[in-house]
Amino acid sequence: MNKNSLFKHIPWIIIAILGACCLGVVALRRGEHISALWIIVASVSVYIVAYRYYSLYIAQKVMKLDPTRATPAVINNDGLNYVPTNSKVLFGHHFAAIAGAGPLVGPVLAAQMGYLPGVLWLLAGVVLAGAVQDFMVLFISSRRNGASLGEIIKEEMGTVPGTIALFGCFLIMIIILAVLALIVVKALAESPWGVFTVCSTVPIALFMGIYMRYLRPGRIGEVSVIGIILLVAAIWFGGVIAHDPYWGPALTFKDTTITFALIGYAFVSALLPVWLILAPRDYLATFLKIGVIVGLAIGIVILNPELKMPALTQYVGGNGPLWNGALFPFLFITIACGAVSGFHALIASGTTPKLLACETDARFIGYGAMLMESFVAMMALVAASIIEPGLYFAMNTPPAGLGITMPNLHELGGENAPMILAQLKDVTAHAAATVSSWGFVISPEQILQTAKDIGEPSVLNRAGGAPTLAVGIAHVFHQIMPLADMGFWYHFGILFEALFILTALDAGTRSGRFMLQDLLGNFVPFLKKSDSWIAGVVGTAGCVGLWGYLLYQGVVDPLGGVKSLWPLFGISNQMLAAVALILATVVLVKMKRAQYIWVTLVPAVWLLVCTTWALALKLFSSEEKMEGFFYMASKYNDRIASAGADVTPAQLANMKHIVVNNYTNAGLSILFLFVVYSIIFYGIRTYLKARDSKEPTDKETPYVPVPKEGIKISSGH
Repeated sequence: MNKNSLFKHIPWIIIAILGACCLGVVALRRGEHISALWIIVASVSVYIVAYRYYSLYIAQKVMKLDPTRATPAVINNDGLNYVPTNSKVLFGHHFAAIAGAGPLVGPVLAAQMGYLPGVLWLLAGVVLAGAVQDFMVLFISSRRNGASLGEIIKEEMGTVPGTIALFGCFLIMIIILAVLALIVVKALAESPWGVFTVCSTVPIALFMGIYMRYLRPGRIGEVSVIGIILLVAAIWFGGVIAHDPYWGPALTFKDTTITFALIGYAFVSALLPVWLILAPRDYLATFLKIGVIVGLAIGIVILNPELKMPALTQYVGGNGPLWNGALFPFLFITIACGAVSGFHALIASGTTPKLLACETDARFIGYGAMLMESFVAMMALVAASIIEPGLYFAMNTPPAGLGITMPNLHELGGENAPMILAQLKDVTAHAAATVSSWGFVISPEQILQTAKDIGEPSVLNRAGGAPTLAVGIAHVFHQIMPLADMGFWYHFGILFEALFILTALDAGTRSGRFMLQDLLGNFVPFLKKSDSWIAGVVGTAGCVGLWGYLLYQGVVDPLGGVKSLWPLFGISNQMLAAVALILATVVLVKMKRAQYIWVTLVPAVWLLVCTTWALALKLFSSEEKMEGFFYMASKYNDRIASAGADVTPAQLANMKHIVVNNYTNAGLSILFLFVVYSIIFYGIRTYLKARDSKEPTDKETPYVPVPKEGIKISSGH
């Protein structure tokens, strides 16, 4: 290494040292509150250094990216599904597609253990596992004509494991999409502001798509400015609409109405040309996503707030009031997106490889977008940690955990309002006393004042993480922009989360459509054609119909549909990531690059250990705070058998429903274990066979050079 080359590394060394020092403060400081700035500086430093060195190492040594190789988007450019896309627009699409509920909700819920475990897992997980998975799968898929994850497994390992993987991956995708859709429905139901703004993004995206393709091709900056202005106008006008005496009620819809509208939108967007709505809408949403998160980070830098949540709480060993389970293995399940998420592998082998214009863009899009998502998750964790811990636990602990029964807040506008307010005051006092007894002191007045500040009757019974993040956003934004009250910023935060998640839903549906077409194509080859409208309608209808059914049942039945499958969401997602990393390991061996398999094998083994252990506990545990599926089913069967005359028919029906739900979850858990360990078995067999071969045996498509006239960004992107 010459002197000039050494000097080039000095700034990066300084950044690395700065990040290490800040991380040391975060990890080692005890007994006093520290500034949230330490986490921000440590995180940004780690992300920058990881992208500069580790992603470059993977790109140059492990993958050997080739800028002269034509991508599937260039070879198959059809203006529908395969469209060479500007790298910045594709970054926006990919980031918007992968960044769903996970980076917003998981870190907030994980804060019950303290901020330190979440910070360390988010940093280590994204650098060594999550970004590696996204990058590797995008590369592998782009070398195989944009094939889906299951189809690649079929090509590389054989028909049997491929069919198993196609079925398993599609089933997991359906569960993930139904969960994402349920969160969107909850956010938009009874919210005219949210409905107006989210609906406004559709015509804005259509205009941007037509503008870039026909009116002003290639004018990325121009259309970006127009899109941002229109989006900000839609957000502002949505707030005006919500308070209008006519339009406010007119745009206030029940959850079932939102459900059907969401199903219809997903069906149409999955069929339309990708340049028309999906890519521009995701690109537009990315401005809001990144803008809000960067704004939150800037606000924290300006305000320099303290982390009020302890580094470690008494719930590290389990028995937390929000969710059950010890740090190992359940922290690594609770925080998925932001660290590592199998859902990303489905996007990286779904829509994104079909839009990749140049192979070397895969580093920026695959590794870079995942780092950005990790920063989103880190900001969510910080937002949950700068509010009072007592408020955090009061908001997120279920009423049963607080020992309260919530009054019917919908009656506040009626004649029973005085009685409801009195009941609310009593339950708030009881909740404050309960949380304070845990060591997180808070007064009833603080809880009631927070509710008043954000314009809500109560902040109790707001589990799920999203309202807590919205309170954190409101807390920061109100202090740096006090012209708008906390109520405005709180509802803005809820709207932001809904739009954040919706982009993952529509892109995920399109990827799910491709997966189902690949699966059905094993039996009816015609259905595999991605350029066929008939095949597309069949695939889309199947995908949307399945997650739509689970969503609807979850909306109309508190114990049904996707709500019954919620316990499997995190574990199945991480098992999918393990499958993707196993595939990447096998492909590296078949490419005769076995010396680099540690890059994918180490995180794969870690995820397999975590998910297998977690699923074993979910299946067989009999502990009071971690009752497994079989134990719960047996317990309620005993209650049904011994039920007396005092048990109502409705209670008996609910108990039977719980039994069915637990047996269903147990069956699906065993199925997921079968899928994962089948892939491991066939992966080892493929590894041994490939190791004995002297030549590469991977199934990538033949090399096709980039056209001499260069790559034409035909979509105008």
